[in-house]
Amino acid sequence: MPGPWKVLIADDEPEVHEVTRLVLGNFRFAERGLEFLSAYSAAEARNLLQQHPDVAVLLLDVVMESEQAGLALVRHVREQLANAFVRIVLRTGQAGQAPEQEVIATYDINDYKEKTELTAPRLATTMFAALRAYRDMRAIEAHRIGLENVIRSSARIFAQRDTREFANAVLEQLTALVGLERGALYCMVDRSATEQEKFRIAATSGDYRSLQDDDATSALPAPIVEAMRGAYRNKSHRFDRNHYVLHFTDSHQTESLLFVGEAWNLSPLDFQLIELFCTNVSIAFDNLHLNDELLSSQLEMVYLLAGAAETRSQETARHVHRVGRLAEMLGRALGLPDKTCADLRYAAPLHDIGKIGIPDTILNKRGPHTEDEAATMRTHAALGAQLLGQSRQPILQLAAEIAASHHEDWDGGGYPKGLAGEAIPISGRITMVADVFDALGNKRCYKEPWPAERIRAFMLEQRGRKFAPAVVDCLLEHWDQALALRLELPD
Repeated sequence: MPGPWKVLIADDEPEVHEVTRLVLGNFRFAERGLEFLSAYSAAEARNLLQQHPDVAVLLLDVVMESEQAGLALVRHVREQLANAFVRIVLRTGQAGQAPEQEVIATYDINDYKEKTELTAPRLATTMFAALRAYRDMRAIEAHRIGLENVIRSSARIFAQRDTREFANAVLEQLTALVGLERGALYCMVDRSATEQEKFRIAATSGDYRSLQDDDATSALPAPIVEAMRGAYRNKSHRFDRNHYVLHFTDSHQTESLLFVGEAWNLSPLDFQLIELFCTNVSIAFDNLHLNDELLSSQLEMVYLLAGAAETRSQETARHVHRVGRLAEMLGRALGLPDKTCADLRYAAPLHDIGKIGIPDTILNKRGPHTEDEAATMRTHAALGAQLLGQSRQPILQLAAEIAASHHEDWDGGGYPKGLAGEAIPISGRITMVADVFDALGNKRCYKEPWPAERIRAFMLEQRGRKFAPAVVDCLLEHWDQALALRLELPD
């Protein structure tokens, strides 16, 4: 419950303080009384205003320690303290010292009264008008700040691309928006439950951190579970006196719940901000899954396209999946950023897409290639880069870089440009190792699969010649993991 309104009396006459307190002693506005502060000089008033920036009304005398002390204080309040909210009522017993029209036009005050006209009813009327204006200005400012916070928080929510990150971001931004006394829970609805609804705790904050990944229906007190079930069954947000539950449904009809409580008191403004925030979160949640669906469709096309190129050369489509996974693994081992590693997983499968432009007689020839055939075969790198480079999509741009560079040898003896060392893009260096490792371990039209030890020996032999040393070292450090991947995705 808000405290009383603060009223500062700045006047060098003690009787004015006493009379004001007496007349307004029982005054109430919006179910709140008044708290009086007294200053007998402009200097004292300046200090009190600095200590109490929430003073609602300043009853100010013009003449105190100097004839213009009150007017100088007005400038200090508005300019130095930058306090535009306090309502300033200028009271003067010497109107000639500060003519009303001149003062109102020059100084940022809200009312002008001669002391002789301030009867008890007039003083109460003045106080009603001043407090009503102060309340409304504060409400507007609170809404402005709240709206800025909602926009800022919503922007951070919309930036998330992972469901777990999304859940954690919602909790974090709610804390920033209105504060959480105990904490919050983000739960996913378990559709596999055969009896009563079950909610898996996907993200937590505050006192609930230890419950991550637990079943909410068994880990939480019955009143909380019932509140969550009520929101789930009614498919709507549920606000109660000491907690609330937010309900979200995305385009796939996947449902989730956000519980915040307990002993949580929301002001009317908090309710408005939370509801606005919830609307934005619902949109973001739906967009997150739409983005996932779009990405899945794009990646499916990538694998189909890459698989078509590989199967045309009588190699299996699983090869491109393995190369992508190996490239991602090697990227992480090298310490590349998470996004780069994820992009490698989806771009590396297209490394040989240029093979679609190679004649079948050369592509699937069982014996060694002639010099001319070898030259034709090598054009697939440049052809793949040309095909993929026409796209503006970042992943396909990366795939174009890989197609052009995954046959460049560390010592400069590769093709198509004869790049060497660090001049070869890291994506090409990684994909070359992933591609050769996987190709050697699987049957091709021109060879049988090599045993693991022979592959290992070849990688070491070509370290610093064909392959980038750092990438080979990472492969050897994760050798068992690379072999396991072949078993996970067999031809």
